[in-house]
Amino acid sequence: MTEFPRTLLDGYRSFKNDRYVREHARYRALAEDGQKPEVMVIACCDSRAAPETIFDASPGEIFVVRNVANLVPPYEPTGAHHGTSAALEFAVQSLRVQHIVVLGHGRCGGIRAVLHPAAEPLSPGDFIGKWMKLLGPATDEIEAAGPLSDAERQTALERASIRHSIANLRTFPCVSILEDRGRLRLHGAWFDIAHGELWTMNPATGDFSKAA
Repeated sequence: MTEFPRTLLDGYRSFKNDRYVREHARYRALAEDGQKPEVMVIACCDSRAAPETIFDASPGEIFVVRNVANLVPPYEPTGAHHGTSAALEFAVQSLRVQHIVVLGHGRCGGIRAVLHPAAEPLSPGDFIGKWMKLLGPATDEIEAAGPLSDAERQTALERASIRHSIANLRTFPCVSILEDRGRLRLHGAWFDIAHGELWTMNPATGDFSKAA
């Protein structure tokens, strides 16, 4: 029988004996009353960029969806499997979140796979390869920007992908209608893993600046 990862069991014991003891009332209230987060965060599944850690969030404060490269697909109701779209629909229509944040990060492996496809063990038939095709328009935007270093192209595409995902969010009727009514706000943010810095996007210009 395969042993459950020891590091996870140790972490659980630390949680149960420390954080749960301090916040047991919150957990019981969440269990009885359900979740009512005001913010949804769409983030990358990269283990170095966990939204709950970055925003020092308590249980029940943010509704988090994570996928490769924090991408939002366009509204496509046909088809079989739309995990991110289903989570978005639930957050907007059931939880009634007031904010949606698309959170990208530095040194993203999914973005690197787009920029350096030959360096990754991917093919057009792979799941990641197909998923990253969503970034086609954003990649064209970067290529049209002129000569950039590899590091500059990486960061530029990471941020362009955030703008692209926000544009895709607006293709969902449930999002665009509520945004037009002032009941939902969309935000972009980028996290620098090496320096622990959060950069937020100006909604008017699409530029990013370091958060105070």
